[in-house]
Amino acid sequence: MKNIIIIALVLVVGFIGYQKWQESQNAGNQGQDKLKNRKTTEVIQARDINFSVTVAGEISPAEKVSVRPEVHGKIAELPVDISDRVAKGELLFRLDDKDLKIEIDTRKKQIDSANLQLEQSKSEYERSIKLFNDGLISEEAFQNIKTRYEVSQITRARAQNDFDLSQEKLSKTSILAPFDCTVLSRPVSIGQAVSGTGGQSSGTEVMEIADLNNLIILAHVNQADVSRMGKNQKVKIEIEAVADLVVDGIVERIAPQATIRSGIKGFSTRIKLMNTDPSIIPGMTATINIPVANSKDVVAAPLASIFTERNEAEQRTETYAYVKKEEKKYVKQMVDVGVNDLDFVEVLKGLSVDDEVALEKPDDELIGETVTLTGETKTKEEEKADPMVAKYDTDGDGKLSREELQAAATKMTDEERTKMMDKMRERFGGRRPGGGSGRGRGSGGGSRGSGGGSKRRP
Repeated sequence: MKNIIIIALVLVVGFIGYQKWQESQNAGNQGQDKLKNRKTTEVIQARDINFSVTVAGEISPAEKVSVRPEVHGKIAELPVDISDRVAKGELLFRLDDKDLKIEIDTRKKQIDSANLQLEQSKSEYERSIKLFNDGLISEEAFQNIKTRYEVSQITRARAQNDFDLSQEKLSKTSILAPFDCTVLSRPVSIGQAVSGTGGQSSGTEVMEIADLNNLIILAHVNQADVSRMGKNQKVKIEIEAVADLVVDGIVERIAPQATIRSGIKGFSTRIKLMNTDPSIIPGMTATINIPVANSKDVVAAPLASIFTERNEAEQRTETYAYVKKEEKKYVKQMVDVGVNDLDFVEVLKGLSVDDEVALEKPDDELIGETVTLTGETKTKEEEKADPMVAKYDTDGDGKLSREELQAAATKMTDEERTKMMDKMRERFGGRRPGGGSGRGRGSGGGSRGSGGGSKRRP
């Protein structure tokens, strides 16, 4: 019985293993079929190309105020709380003003006393003038009376100033909303003592208010894209926390100096929301789509069909496409490109609508002549390296590396050496090889890698 169970288990495990192997074989065959049936060419069409830059930012109020009293006191009245909407001129909070009212009463009495002294000294001074003119009092006595009168005037003015100051303090115990606003925070309660902003103290923050009808986004735009933006440019804003909500915005300001954020150099850009929604709350993350390039009804090629390659002989980068001319035969067509998005690129020169282009580099034997932007045709023979390069090219890559040049220097004739020096001067613009403009060895045969000949977004 035990042997029968073991045999049954072996059969089950074998059957499961066979099924897994069969599934893997089928998956491999499907992958090979997809590879064989992949699309390798595309027909050029006219289309619109709209390219936009996407940046993220945080929504914040354009006007946000930390409300702090100007005088010391205790909170006597606090009619608003967090998220309350307050109209301009309405009371935000009021401080206890009992002490100030007592102080004002005291100042009034001081003014009354100063007025009596001033009237008395004034009468005495006016009498002393006549007495002094008649010679009935000495000059010293007259000057003393005059001084008392002037001191009374100063005392009266000082008492009035103290009264006005107390009145001003009393007016500052009631804090009103400076604009239509919403209360964002309120860390204090009724009865709590708060300090004013006078002197070196910054005062106690009673609440923070903001106008939620006027919202902005501060975004960090990459330096490569900011040159395509402009003030008053319209943008679209998506609110991540609110599904399917898209609002309009406008670029209000672009910083004149770059900053580095998260290792990326860019420019701080202020964007204003043109139409707000009650569901939008400060602190939410927003995605801004900034249109930077648009072209209507242009010759558009798939981005995968455009290749770039570094021409070391002429020290420039060539952009080209492989145009299908007949069955499995292609022409290497130089192109001039313009605006691009993530899928298509505008072709300014070199291609036309209905041209069929390759989406990957064809085999070398299928590529015929090369056509320049001016319409000049170059055959493969014309594109071959000059005989001197071929003579000393030991690795067969069609160009001379630094090591190959050093090895060839002892073998070249004087005429070859002179020609080589002329070519090097022309190549490096009069600079020594290996200077700032040298790129070294890099360009291959138009393959889509990260090295020479790599395909890139134009």
